[in-house]
Amino acid sequence: MVVVGAGIAGLTCARELAAAGIPVQVRERAYVPGGRMASKRFDGRPADIGAAYLTVSDPDFAEQVDRWRAAGLAREWTDTFVAYGPAGRDEVTGPMRWAAPRGLRSLVTDLADGLPVVTSRLVFAVEPGPLVDGEPVAAVALAMPGPQAAWLLDPALTEATAAAQAQVWLPALTGVFRFPRRGWADFAGAFVNEHPVLTLVCDDGARRGDGEPVLVAHTTAEFAGRHLAQPTAAAGEIEAAVRDLLALSDPAIGTHVHRWTYARPRPASTGPSGGYHLDAAGIGLAGDAFGKPRVQTAWSSGRALGRALAERLSGGR
Repeated sequence: MVVVGAGIAGLTCARELAAAGIPVQVRERAYVPGGRMASKRFDGRPADIGAAYLTVSDPDFAEQVDRWRAAGLAREWTDTFVAYGPAGRDEVTGPMRWAAPRGLRSLVTDLADGLPVVTSRLVFAVEPGPLVDGEPVAAVALAMPGPQAAWLLDPALTEATAAAQAQVWLPALTGVFRFPRRGWADFAGAFVNEHPVLTLVCDDGARRGDGEPVLVAHTTAEFAGRHLAQPTAAAGEIEAAVRDLLALSDPAIGTHVHRWTYARPRPASTGPSGGYHLDAAGIGLAGDAFGKPRVQTAWSSGRALGRALAERLSGGR
């Protein structure tokens, strides 16, 4: 049994399989696990460049988050963001947002502990059999954005191909900006509505809990789409938008821009929240395209697919 993709959905799926005694291998094309819960180190500290936070509403996911909290990996961050829009600036309350002092990637790394994860391992083809790069496997789970899964799938795998192609994904750029001082008023994060560049700005010093003068900005899909070929060239425009939004006089002293060709799915583009795809050919798909684009959705989807595969492969069906 092979799981392709070592993000939160893939590793949760693999953990369910391993717990059921099903031999499983996780293959990840990047050099570390994480997927879109990516963190990158700048000046010796992590900054989250993918997902911005977690929210929790599912009791089972709450138990997982509680384990991360007990291990010192997760912390409650804030239930209050500000919102910028045509009418100005307002405070908005909502669910508790959870952050990770060592970066959200640390939560995925925790899930990978004890699993056979092979990194820097590209998968080129999934064919009927099923075969993964020509190797027979009992089943395969593709835990990645649908467009990426579709590239791997042989067209003869019609059900999985249709499920993958039904997903609609949007791009984004993430900009990380270090400033010489904290020149902004206290806020945790800001939703930015009807803006030509920005959708979300997070105070990474508040999120990390170390007070460092670092802001992380996420762009609109439209802006990202114009800069996918050369994302670093967009750094100045993103920084200018952040400084204008927060009335910052100081320029950034360090910048980084990360490109996400597939940043987030349109909600419930292929099924209900916590859902997944599994067909008679032994091909599974999991991730947050099966519901609201949330970390919790990806976790729930991976767990559900892992349990369904475990039941099938152990003869429960």
